[in-house]
Amino acid sequence: MNWKDKETYLEIYPPHEFNFEECLLYLGRSKLEETHQIKEGFLYKLIKVDHSFILCRIGWGNCSLNVEFPISPPSIDLRQKVAAYIWEWFDFDQELKGFYQWAAQDQVLQTLVHKYYGLRIVCIPDLFEALVWAIMGQQINLTFAYTLKKRFTEKYGESLNFEGDTFWLFPTFEKIASLHIDDLRELQFTQRKAEYIIDIAKAMVNGDLNKVRLLQKKIFSKYASP
Repeated sequence: MNWKDKETYLEIYPPHEFNFEECLLYLGRSKLEETHQIKEGFLYKLIKVDHSFILCRIGWGNCSLNVEFPISPPSIDLRQKVAAYIWEWFDFDQELKGFYQWAAQDQVLQTLVHKYYGLRIVCIPDLFEALVWAIMGQQINLTFAYTLKKRFTEKYGESLNFEGDTFWLFPTFEKIASLHIDDLRELQFTQRKAEYIIDIAKAMVNGDLNKVRLLQKKIFSKYASP
């Protein structure tokens, strides 16, 4: 991870193959999105680290992502965790140079990679959010998927108010594990989606499902479904 701690803000130096504006276009594809906001070319993201709410204001300048803290700078330990979160969020560990060299030889891809050069696969670092978002979007259009996400977040997520804006955190698996299926059905989740989401939350509470084990490929067979 390539970054510098400036005490009151962070400078994160991404790989050369990165275009912040293209990533903002992707992140801003729905006005219903609640877990981040884009205003005047800046990306606002509320992160919860070690029980602390940290509001980040992310901009681009001098070949780096500049991460400011509009409310107050967190401790050095928390700043390091924020930098790691953002590094993963934008998938900066992924090397794209080889892909671009290969795609330049393809008649279809060469046009696309030129047009969208620097757009990276923006990740979801939180495993529960990633799995729930995947379930939400199944067999429905994108607009309704974002509608479900908005309802889900505002009903069960935590929030922070700052200068007239409300910034939301995606609900935690601990919170969702205590729900009943009818609680999600009231938000217009289907029966099966409600079951899947609550079951995943319970599996994470029990320790049967977590990011470390998933990355180690130890539980694919147990949770894979046809």
